[in-house]
Amino acid sequence: MGLFERYLSVWVGLCILAGLLLGQLFPGLFQLIASLEVAHVNLPVALFIWVMIFPMMVQVDFSAIKDIGAKPKGLLLTLVINWLIKPFTMAALGWLFFRVLFADLVDPATASEYIAGMILLGVAPCTAMVFVWSQLTKGDPNYTLVQVSVNDIIMIFAFAPIAAFLLGVSDVSVPWDTLLLSVVLYVVIPLVAGVLTRRALDSANDHQRLNRFLATVKPVSISGLLATVVLLFGFQAETIISKPVAIVLIAIPLLIQSYGIFAIAYLGAKSLKLPHNIAAPACMIGTSNFFELAVAVAISLFGLNSGAALATVVGVLVEVPVMLSLVALANRTRHWFDEPGR
Repeated sequence: MGLFERYLSVWVGLCILAGLLLGQLFPGLFQLIASLEVAHVNLPVALFIWVMIFPMMVQVDFSAIKDIGAKPKGLLLTLVINWLIKPFTMAALGWLFFRVLFADLVDPATASEYIAGMILLGVAPCTAMVFVWSQLTKGDPNYTLVQVSVNDIIMIFAFAPIAAFLLGVSDVSVPWDTLLLSVVLYVVIPLVAGVLTRRALDSANDHQRLNRFLATVKPVSISGLLATVVLLFGFQAETIISKPVAIVLIAIPLLIQSYGIFAIAYLGAKSLKLPHNIAAPACMIGTSNFFELAVAVAISLFGLNSGAALATVVGVLVEVPVMLSLVALANRTRHWFDEPGR
């Protein structure tokens, strides 16, 4: 494990602090960068995420994807967690904390918006960052691609009905441009680029040039993650500093949701006797969120300065530290699972 990976949590912590500091010192610069977006997808952030994902897509071997149908349990676990458990536990936690436990701290209207933002996060499974978590846990890149792709297809049809049901509204307007653009930017383009790169580097099928290339670009991939953290915290520096109590109140149920969902998925993966390189990414997909979509829907339904939008932003801010802690847990418990091929 290289220097970047060994101390990744340290670098992320420093980047969080750097983002907050730079966001306060140069608010105009970060406002300018934040304005560079198409369909609520920030282009600089998309670029850095692309830098993160591309090396992982180079690892995808299409010749091996055809065999994934023989191992359906990991895919089934992801689908059950994402669509039958996660949205409903998120809604239940939102209600418990903001209607009961925090009822005296937040007015009812704001509480409703916080709950709505949490629900939107819960109904939007991760598309992009999960490739990072998969690589950090030595997950099967081919299986991870299939899991993400199937979830994206289901999301097209299931996001609006489930969100409408849990939000108690008759019609949720899905920003299709955000959804489709994100899938193209985070899955299609890096996948095509990765396949072409792999084909060019591995024409002899001995993997030597391919492995050298992957070793070279790995630090670049981690740098993309760190740059993304700086931007995300820089964008929200003023909100974090001006509304610390609201951030903490929203973060508490989100943290419980994240660790709780991961525990359910991880125990499910162990009971299904999945190999670790399938179990870990499956649980990461179920735990992380598609924050671009959640933020876009929250803004379109409730407004830019609403509590719902703030809740989705808090989801973005807690995700990276939480997911890194879960990556560390998954790596330390690798011995709980059967190794591939056993």
